[in-house]
Amino acid sequence: MELYFKKPSKKARKAMCEAAMHGSVKNRTVFINTAECEINHVTGHKYAKVVNSGNSAILAVMSTFKDKILIPDQGGWIGFKNIAEFLSVETIEVPTKLGVLNPEGIEDAIDKYNPEALFMTSFAGYIAEQPVKEIYDICEDKNVILVEDASGGIGDKKNLLGNGEHSHVIIASTGFPKIINVGNGGFISTNDNEIIKKSKNILKTVRADPITCAGISEEIKIATTSLMKTIQACELIKKEIKSAIYSDKRGITVALRTDDPKKIGYELRKRLNVEGRSIISICPKYERLMVDAVCLEIKNLDLRCLREDNLKEIINTVKEVIE
Repeated sequence: MELYFKKPSKKARKAMCEAAMHGSVKNRTVFINTAECEINHVTGHKYAKVVNSGNSAILAVMSTFKDKILIPDQGGWIGFKNIAEFLSVETIEVPTKLGVLNPEGIEDAIDKYNPEALFMTSFAGYIAEQPVKEIYDICEDKNVILVEDASGGIGDKKNLLGNGEHSHVIIASTGFPKIINVGNGGFISTNDNEIIKKSKNILKTVRADPITCAGISEEIKIATTSLMKTIQACELIKKEIKSAIYSDKRGITVALRTDDPKKIGYELRKRLNVEGRSIISICPKYERLMVDAVCLEIKNLDLRCLREDNLKEIINTVKEVIE
């Protein structure tokens, strides 16, 4: 069984090395503009800004809101809570079905609380696809800004996730081990230039360096392949393991129900060692699900690990531990 932690592609690493050697002040704008054009091409938005992390992208966008925002009660990103608290922005948790938002529940929450925005991730806990288009239609009708964290959903071949037609704002991390995987950085994309203008002071402070921009420009070109292969790997695992949660939904992490997640997680970490790093996380956990479960973070694996024969070895190993 071959297990390798996800790394940037060879082309991305080469581009980053060249940027490190030639990233002068004169060339800096070229690297930034190229990355932002590539982002616009993928999201379909008019404006893009590259920043130094996904949390910086959240900070910049969230700073433009002063009243209430909605977030899911589980399966979101902990940065939504932490950054809102830092900015003194009130957050209201919308009830979900194990992280997956119900469009009717969103509509009820909007009518009740009159928020400025909804922050959500493309996949609930990376585990289950959110109904982004349906939620966007409600937000658009109610004059609420939908901010989609597409760190795990950018490059969707079906154009359901990370699609500028379905989100007012898209944010993403490009750090390890995301779909656009360059080790650090992040971005914002939108058609709403007011959000860019209102956050300009923060954007100046958290702008990305030329090395990160060079990596993003290359890595984003394989985002669709990376996402598709990771989803397919998760689908194969979920078909074979009965305790998988949301076996009928697309995701890039597999959650398995268990009565003793700490014990099972400990055993799986011993058997599924990934170059000294882990692909196992334990629930309850806000960023995944608030139930007893262990998660196989398939998104953390390098694409060369996602061969069918290798995945079957992972499946057999997991079965030995949990069944």
